[in-house]
Amino acid sequence: MKTKKFAVVLAGCGVYDGAEIQEAVLTMLAIARQGAAYQCFAPDILQHHVVNHVDGSEMHQERNVFVEAARIARGEIKRLSDFSANDYDALIFPGGFGVAKNFFPLAIEGPSAKVTPEVERAVFEMVSAQKPVGALCIAPAMIAKILEGVEVTIGNDEGTIKAIETMGGTHKISTHGQVVWDEQFNVFSTPCYMLDATITDIEVGANRIVEEMIKVIS
Repeated sequence: MKTKKFAVVLAGCGVYDGAEIQEAVLTMLAIARQGAAYQCFAPDILQHHVVNHVDGSEMHQERNVFVEAARIARGEIKRLSDFSANDYDALIFPGGFGVAKNFFPLAIEGPSAKVTPEVERAVFEMVSAQKPVGALCIAPAMIAKILEGVEVTIGNDEGTIKAIETMGGTHKISTHGQVVWDEQFNVFSTPCYMLDATITDIEVGANRIVEEMIKVIS
């Protein structure tokens, strides 16, 4: 049987300015435990800003999303510009504020923000190929910007739900371990750290979304 291949797209390294590390690592672990393979990707762009993860203050320095994401990937990472839907069976986005700052600056500009072109292209390619796209935490809001009318979940945060609906998406309230599948677009989402959560909650969510995505891979 052919090994199923996931592309995991990281928004940097660190919850406040990049990819949420626990969500990223547990997603990769879930993929491996369920017999699939993964390749990490990130766009070669500057982060919006850099945050001190001890006290939350902004640090006056520049960091690169691709270089920072390589920390999580242990150096085994490719530029998102090199991504092709022909090479992968599924695409998945862990969350973290980097998604809402570096990929889709919802946290700064609101629903009028634009998605980084490389990210948008990757999603459109997968949807056109009828291959599954997964999104954890805040990432489903970005998917709602890309795919008008998509049904997603970010849990129950009223402000983010309003933003999703403003962008033309449909939101379904959920809790830990629940996955919303939009069958039309083949998009899967789960809330993770958009809810109050422990690392064990994140493991449950990551395992479940990967499991559900694998079911639809042909």
